[in-house]
Amino acid sequence: MALSPHEDLAPRVVTLGTAGGPRWWTGENAGQRAGIATAVVVGGSTYLVDAGHGVGRQLMLAGLPINSLRGVFVTHMHSDHTIDLGSLAIFGLFTFQDGQRPVRIVGPGDRGALPPVSPRAAVPPTPVFPLSPTPGITEMFTNLMRAHATDLNDRILDALRPSPFDYFIPEDISIPDPAYHPNSNPTPAGMLPFTVYEDELVTVTATLVQHPPVAPAFAFRFDTAAGSVTISGDTAPCENLVRLARGTDLLLHEAIDFDWVHRTYASSGSEVGQASIDHHRKSHTSPEDAVDLANRAGARTLALHHLVPGTTPRSVWERAGAQFNGTFLIPDDLDSIPFGNSPTAHTLEEAGAVR
Repeated sequence: MALSPHEDLAPRVVTLGTAGGPRWWTGENAGQRAGIATAVVVGGSTYLVDAGHGVGRQLMLAGLPINSLRGVFVTHMHSDHTIDLGSLAIFGLFTFQDGQRPVRIVGPGDRGALPPVSPRAAVPPTPVFPLSPTPGITEMFTNLMRAHATDLNDRILDALRPSPFDYFIPEDISIPDPAYHPNSNPTPAGMLPFTVYEDELVTVTATLVQHPPVAPAFAFRFDTAAGSVTISGDTAPCENLVRLARGTDLLLHEAIDFDWVHRTYASSGSEVGQASIDHHRKSHTSPEDAVDLANRAGARTLALHHLVPGTTPRSVWERAGAQFNGTFLIPDDLDSIPFGNSPTAHTLEEAGAVR
């Protein structure tokens, strides 16, 4: 029996990859969580947030074909969020047919300035590629395709395959807040969310979040006719994120195990180790703080993802759930989480169970 139009478009999130960090996590529980990537699915259309390691394989396992993509939204330029963008575009070409709707790749523009050097540096490090040290998403995508030009031109000229630029359109996000500066004011206080994408199924709004030294770093909210989901990106506790997520049906928020950070880096006794602790403390969020943010935003469901380390036992994350006012989830890779008005979403909320 055919589904009704409302059921056809009932939105859901698929947690393609739930681990954060530029690593292949080893040890106990290794391999259970792929790199960070999240699909927002509305009917037969897919909107991808971040392209962590293994994203193409995870899309296939989730039954979400590449040619269902309408947009790819990159929260920030760290490698664990962009590492498989090139493979997504190049391998994805083989699934496209005439009449394919172009896929917009929406993400940060050029930073515009190098970040400050850590005060712990005895000698200032030398940046790589000094002529273009902080490319944004458009320049990154162009450079990725340039790196594969031999392969692409073989297929374009010999097999009459399309160019990736026929189907993928990178776009740097223009920041409307005049107070923004990548070093002195990367997260302007009181910033209002602004629209970065819109079609007949979704409206995507963004705000700047606090992930120093990366700038800009974005959170995204997807509003559909049936409900909303907000995805934090990488951030320390941030009032802009609370404002963006106000009343959202589902908030996916990053979380880090700070006990692991100190166990891993403090024992080294080196300035490198201390600089790593400094970075994690100013740039990420504990499970407890994520719960507090979600409560203040009035989110109906909170799911923790971008888990660091990706091998941490579930019990570490679950402890914070008792303080959340709604439904609290620790999703695994490839979990499907409905949100908004769909009957399944209501059942999930009423269950109220930590997964």
